[in-house]
Amino acid sequence: MDTLASFLRAHSRGGCIPLAIQKGAANRFRCAFARVEEEILKLGLMPERYLRNRQTITTENQLRLLQSHVAVIGCGGIGGYVIEELARTGIGTLTLIDPDTFEEHNLNRQLLATLESIHEPKVAAAERRVAAINPAVTVIAHQCALSRENGPDLMDGAQVAVDGLDGIPSRMVLAEVCEALDIPLVHGSIAGWYGQLTTQYPGDRTLQKMFSGYSSETGIEETLGNPSFLPPLVASMEAAETVKVLLGEGTPLRCRLLSVNLLDMEFADIPIKE
Repeated sequence: MDTLASFLRAHSRGGCIPLAIQKGAANRFRCAFARVEEEILKLGLMPERYLRNRQTITTENQLRLLQSHVAVIGCGGIGGYVIEELARTGIGTLTLIDPDTFEEHNLNRQLLATLESIHEPKVAAAERRVAAINPAVTVIAHQCALSRENGPDLMDGAQVAVDGLDGIPSRMVLAEVCEALDIPLVHGSIAGWYGQLTTQYPGDRTLQKMFSGYSSETGIEETLGNPSFLPPLVASMEAAETVKVLLGEGTPLRCRLLSVNLLDMEFADIPIKE
């Protein structure tokens, strides 16, 4: 009897399954594309799209990423690149939260901002982009602002949250929601030539220590601006931290702040103390 597993084994090529075979399997066995991808990985095979991951991310860990759920809060400058990279890495479920639409001034730096997407909701553009690059990823899109009241419901099931916000009060709300959900928060922010990154685990209160005494809803980027080259850099580091947290590998930036100064090309690892 022809089964999904036997079909995939018969059509593997060097331990990989090409996209056309994966699509064909989904049609033949009338199942979701993600279900086929999960079966491929359980068989110890690799979807060909992840061939270049193979020396860094094992088949077992690729399966863990497919079964993972990440919430990205803010889908603009940093968030758009985070979404792109997590989708390409193979994170199985992405919850995207952002109340805004694209404006013309977003075109200088935001990956998802195009001439066609001006005035379109950012979460809608993000959902369309993910569908175009990785159909195995499930997107849960919420066009609204995160609050203390709706946060636990919007982020239900997420294992990690990624900060793509641009104001301190909204980040404090996100930190509180993550604490209530008992999940790590990967924080990144940018302004001008400068950026920063940290990973906060439940109980650390890292962001509260960093931003104690600050209350402005608009960040320093309102003054210093945001050139095109900084969001993808910080977003890439956030994506890497997220994958590390999900897989339990490497050393996260816990109780540490990575400060980025591209003007002088300096990086500083700063401990966050009580």
